[in-house]
Amino acid sequence: MPYVNIKVTREGGPNGRGPSTDQKAQLIAGVSQLLQDVLDKDPATTFVVIDEVALADWGIGGLPVEDYRKAAG
Repeated sequence: MPYVNIKVTREGGPNGRGPSTDQKAQLIAGVSQLLQDVLDKDPATTFVVIDEVALADWGIGGLPVEDYRKAAG
C-alpha cells in the first residue's frame, strides 16, 4: 500500500495559487501509474497526498526560496 506525499508551492497554477484541480488529478493519476509500471503496485491501494506550501514557508540552501532565487539571479 504505497503512500506518496507531493509538496508544491502555491506560486504556480491559476492566479499564482498553486496547481489547479485538473493538475492535481494529473499528478495523482501519473504517480499512481508510475508505481504500477515500476513496482507493480495496484492503483486502488495507492494513496497520493498533495500538500500546498506557502512560498514564504519553503527554503533552499539555508534561505527562503525567494531570497535564494534572487541570489542565484
